[in-house]
Amino acid sequence: MAGGLSSRQFFGFVRASGERAIAMWLPEDAPERELSRRLDRRLPFLEIRELLEQAGVRVPRLFGARPERGLLVVEDLGETLAERCERTPGERAAWYQRAVQELAAAQLALAELPPDCIVCTRAFDRELLTWELEHFREWGVEALGVTLTAAQRAAFEAATRLLVSEILELPRGFVHRDYQSRNLLATDEARVAWIDFQDALLGPRAYDLVALLRDSYQSFDETFVEERLGEFATARGLSAADASALCMELELITVQRKLKDAGRFVFFERTRGDPSYLRFFVPTLELVQAALSRLPARPELQGLAGIVTQQIEIGRSRGMLPT
Repeated sequence: MAGGLSSRQFFGFVRASGERAIAMWLPEDAPERELSRRLDRRLPFLEIRELLEQAGVRVPRLFGARPERGLLVVEDLGETLAERCERTPGERAAWYQRAVQELAAAQLALAELPPDCIVCTRAFDRELLTWELEHFREWGVEALGVTLTAAQRAAFEAATRLLVSEILELPRGFVHRDYQSRNLLATDEARVAWIDFQDALLGPRAYDLVALLRDSYQSFDETFVEERLGEFATARGLSAADASALCMELELITVQRKLKDAGRFVFFERTRGDPSYLRFFVPTLELVQAALSRLPARPELQGLAGIVTQQIEIGRSRGMLPT
């Protein structure tokens, strides 16, 4: 089965009971196995799967595991959210409504995490947030042959400091980290199931909403996004003031997250020989551009907006957008 850019390999089969299953193999040097050995604890996938299941999140059942060999066998829950929406576009709003409600319920259930949980050992801290923005500068700008002027570099550094500082001020909680249409499953029981959650960490409440509603692989109008945000706010029991603040948090994190994503798409092509993600470069930066236009005017962000516009034009000239 297709496994994306991960070193993991996936094999689909049918058990003797008739249930569909997936065997997932993690090679010896897979990051999850290396982390498990270094910390002397279970594979993150197993630990977080159990945490989510106990919190009422629909995750694949575990049929068997030989973690010392990097082998896991889990339930096959079928289509991804992306596949279901492509096949039945008329159901997209209903599925995304379920996705925001499932996320809200999970955030409430996971508000108090076990102190020894692996999620509590890592977070979107200053180092990680800064690294992700620098990743865009390195791959989304310089790797494309663009040298920033001294003024542009200073502007980028000022924007980085501002974005990181403001995101760090936001309350933290459980974050899936990649809660988007290719990592969610549209199950036959009309629930949204979670996969690829092994990198979960602490971060702001809007982070997974950004992954879902500013998905590089999907296209939504702002009315659609506003409706889903309203449903999330209702499900979380947010006050009107908190719901309004959530909208600004979404835009702020969109800038940081989507810049990182744009850099990743070039990184995948240059280091792994996979150009398939390059077509998302321009649309992703357009999400950043739009988010910057909705944020309050800040001098620190003006220079960043110019760099983003410049890279959009370069990406367009090189065909880095959907055909």
